[in-house]
Amino acid sequence: MGAQEMWKISTGKGVKVAVIDTGVNPATSSLKGQVLVGEVPKSVAYHVTQDYTGHGTSMAEIIAGTGAGGGIRGLAPGAKVIPFRIALKGLKGAEERETPDEAAVIRAAADSDAKVINMSFGSVAPDDGVKAAMKYAASKGKLMFVSIGNDGDDGNTPSYPAIYPYAIGVAALDKSGTVAKFSTHGDYVDVAAPGLDIPSWCDSRFTAYCDTGGTSPSSAIASASAALVWSAHPTWTGNQVLRTLIDTAGRSWPKNKPSTYLGYGGIRPRRVLINKDIDPGPADVDPLAAENSDGTAATPAPSATASSGKQAKDGGSSGPTSAAAKDAGSDSNTRTWVIIGAAAAVLVLGGAGIAVLRARRNT
Repeated sequence: MGAQEMWKISTGKGVKVAVIDTGVNPATSSLKGQVLVGEVPKSVAYHVTQDYTGHGTSMAEIIAGTGAGGGIRGLAPGAKVIPFRIALKGLKGAEERETPDEAAVIRAAADSDAKVINMSFGSVAPDDGVKAAMKYAASKGKLMFVSIGNDGDDGNTPSYPAIYPYAIGVAALDKSGTVAKFSTHGDYVDVAAPGLDIPSWCDSRFTAYCDTGGTSPSSAIASASAALVWSAHPTWTGNQVLRTLIDTAGRSWPKNKPSTYLGYGGIRPRRVLINKDIDPGPADVDPLAAENSDGTAATPAPSATASSGKQAKDGGSSGPTSAAAKDAGSDSNTRTWVIIGAAAAVLVLGGAGIAVLRARRNT
């Protein structure tokens, strides 16, 4: 990906990313000074800094971690995170009852100063409130990156909210640019990003990183990519940021025939950043208008994304499963998506020694 080269142009400075997840722990070494807790509305601020699984903190670090203290250096270390907490797996009793629902949180994120909203979660159950909230966020010009799901090799059950209008569904790639076996596929896949061998916190104790896989980190990397581009081009709209990411995505198939496995391809923000003459296209035209069309358009703000719904992309064909994601302009040592401090190994924080890595799959 050429992270070191990209950071000479953009680190994501000036861009805020809303992370809707299990909460974000702002006290990890990599997130100190990166989490804007004070910008969370009181109505949805219940225990936002108490991450009950470690998942939300991991996504925040992948997006905007600084790498301090041996922690994860995210893809957009100059960006800031606005944390939001929803009730996913692991909450019970009063904690579950007091934690705000997804629809309320999405609306709060839409009303915040965040340009990008990351939603690394999914469910098999539809929710009309969430669907309406995403339409509202679209009217505010937000880009919403959503993990596509991890059931590609186990029933391939569609995942909400990834299949809703306005969601930018993100699939998982391996190092070769091939879709991960677990990555859910269908007409609602829009782009792809790395999703295997990504470090994340093992649990809510925040003592060790584990080697993880899933479309959750893929969505986080896509969100960070948008932050890098938006920081370099602050006058662009969400439409223009997304269009340039789609236009420069790595693929070996025609752009007008998006794959049901990888959508428009593997995102490569470096290709956007190094091209001083890149054409972002019209500010008020949704680059996913063909996919986001069900006749119920959002009412956009002047600089908002004008999208509306989802429909099948390629007639249900399976599409390619491998993207031309390798950036020929970068050497093998700079195609790093997430940098773990200055070390080559994943370290245990808190002086407990070297962590034993164990594979797990993010939701």
